[in-house]
This record gives sequence, structure tokens and C-alpha cells, in this order.
Amino acid sequence: MEYHNPVLLKETVDGLNIKEDGVYVDVTFGGGGHSKEILSRLGDKGRLFAFDQDVDAIENTLDDSRFTLIHENFRYIKRFLRFHGVKEVDGILADFGVSSHQFDVAARGFSTRFEAELDMRMNQNNQLSAYHVINEYDEAQLKQVLSQYGELRAAPAMAKMIVEQRELEVIKTSDQLKHAIKKFLSPKHENKILAQIYQAIRIEVNQEIEALKEFLQQTPEILKPQGRLSLISYHSLEDRLVKRFIRNGLFAGEPERDVFGNFEVPLKKVGGLIIPSAQEIKINNRARSAKLRIAEKLGA
Repeated sequence: MEYHNPVLLKETVDGLNIKEDGVYVDVTFGGGGHSKEILSRLGDKGRLFAFDQDVDAIENTLDDSRFTLIHENFRYIKRFLRFHGVKEVDGILADFGVSSHQFDVAARGFSTRFEAELDMRMNQNNQLSAYHVINEYDEAQLKQVLSQYGELRAAPAMAKMIVEQRELEVIKTSDQLKHAIKKFLSPKHENKILAQIYQAIRIEVNQEIEALKEFLQQTPEILKPQGRLSLISYHSLEDRLVKRFIRNGLFAGEPERDVFGNFEVPLKKVGGLIIPSAQEIKINNRARSAKLRIAEKLGA
């Protein structure tokens, strides 16, 4: 399978502060770019586990005795590492969102560029697809998805129009969906609005926010003291959760204080926000919205 260059390759792997005999996890394997770079820095005793729920990614598995690819969603990271006899690791890398490969295969339905059936499943064994969201969610549910995950002001009107349109005919394809909401697609803003709508549906189909939260909550327990997290986000919903969790160990509110009035948090941030260079964006347009945050588990 053809996959494009991984985003922020050097910066993300540098953030793991790799030890030659360490144990690492790449929870978004994809084309294997980040995993190959990690392996290049490991010695004979090092180990790398990778996760990917997309069956297409399994075809990219690496022939290396130090490497194990797990065909599962990263929300189950603790369970499947335990299955492989691993309780603690030295670092975890994640490159969230849709892979370039998924965007480029028209039939997967992720891209606004192609006419395709409504799908958007990262795991093609899942029952819920974009078709079900668009045709079976009620108006209130659609409004919630478009508002919360697409951050669309016109979400109530869009949801109403989709429901009205699907009563005339089932909305099976991306072109039919565009036709249903054409009133909102002004030539000047069409691409931006479509991207927000697709993002909202995709997040709902793949339960991306819930998976991200479940994954992050497990990381302090899995990481060894001074173990590293290196996390790339592509939209504000993800980045906000990552930033808050690194700062507070929570997604909302403030952490508890100890008897001295200090916050007790499991992680500390390492450095500041890292974004791709203009040169990388020129070579790989997908990098334009990437944000890398690095954290370290506290403890001796």
C-alpha cells in the first residue's frame, strides 16, 4: 500500500528520547514511517509494538524481530500490551487523524475530492459508517455531531436540511450529501465547510474523541518514570484534549492539590508546541495543520 511521508518524522521520534534497549509503542502505524525511524535508533534488545485498526495498514508490517504489529484500536493499548507481556514502556508515539492513504483511496469516502459511497470507517469491520450517521441519526443527533465535531454554526439548519433531503431519497454518496447541503456551500468557502462536515462525520463514525480520551488516560500507567509521549494532532478538538491532559491529567476542571497546595499531575510537558516548517508543508500538504506536543512521566 502506498503511504506518504510521515509528518514531523524527526521531531516526533526525537521527542521520545530513545534508549537503545527501550520498549516503545507507535499507536498509529499507517505506512510504518515513524516505526521505521524508531527501529533505526533501537539496538538488538530494543522492542517496538505498533497498533493500527485499518486492515490496509497490516500489509505494511515490518520484517524485524524487534517489531510486533497489533491489529487493534489504540484505545485498547493497555489490554493488548499486557497480552504481549508488557506492563511498562519507555515511550509512546501517536499521529492522530486520517492517514494520507485513507484520504487518497476514493472508495474509503474520507476525502471531499472524490465521488464515493458514504463510509469513512477506519476499521472496515465496524458497523457504524457515514451512511448510517447521515441516514439514520435523528435531527437532534445530526445537529450535535455537526456542531460539536465540525464546529459549524449552521449545524441546526444543516441537520434539518439533511433530514428533509433523505426523506426524498436515501443519501448514499458524497455527491448526494453535497447536493443536500448545497445551500451552505458558497464557492468562496465550499472546501472549508465540506472539510468541517466530513471531519464531524468521520469523528462520529470512528468514535475518535472517545478513543483519544481512553488512550490518554491509560498512558501514565503504561509509561515508566521519565517515559515520553510524543503526540501529533490535526484539529483543535484533539489538540485541546492533549494539551489539557498533559497539563492537568484531566480533560476538564483542575487536578486535586496535595497537603502543601501543589497540583498532583502525572506528566510534565517537554518544550513547547512544535509545528512543521514551511519546507515540510510544501513537500507534504497534510502537515499544514499538524501540532506536536511532547510530555514526560514524572518520577525518578
